[in-house]
Amino acid sequence: MATVMNKAESNTGTKNEHFDLISVIYHSLEGAAVYEQYVQDANACGDKDLANFFQEVKDTNCRLANRAKELLGQRISKS
Repeated sequence: MATVMNKAESNTGTKNEHFDLISVIYHSLEGAAVYEQYVQDANACGDKDLANFFQEVKDTNCRLANRAKELLGQRISKS
């Protein structure tokens, strides 16, 4: 994986750590969007426990995306 990332950095000019954080942001938010549908599905069948679980998973992904955004912002401002 490091070889792929080093190649990506040399091809794009984007630092590996920036690319990695952007990837975490993207995948966390993409997951959160999917999990919202799972929340709706669980609510539609009346399963509150399952809906709460999927909401927790969604919230966790959103928190991770926000943390990654903070870290990325700190690193970009140092560049």
